[in-house]
Amino acid sequence: MNARVLFDQGTPAPLRHSLAEHLVETAFERGWANLTNGELISLSEEAGFAVFVTTDRNLKYQQNLAARSLSIVVLRSTSWPRIQRAIPAVLAAINGAIPGGYIEVAID
Repeated sequence: MNARVLFDQGTPAPLRHSLAEHLVETAFERGWANLTNGELISLSEEAGFAVFVTTDRNLKYQQNLAARSLSIVVLRSTSWPRIQRAIPAVLAAINGAIPGGYIEVAID
């Protein structure tokens, strides 16, 4: 699929190694670490990112996501060991991302 993926601050960076077919950057790497979610999502869209991966489960209540062109993937944990066990579900969410989409990935 080769999508441009942006990781929010709470998304564990080692996850990028499981997304080898995608171009992954982090908000920190882009100098966007201190932006609000609204600013970060807008800049992400302007920069051409297709998927925004975050651990912020409140995002859907804070932002109007319906008009967005990028897809939001929310990981329901910040724990890297737990996320590692759910990598197939994370990959499925990212690979199936559609513009304006929103999906929460259950992490046990």
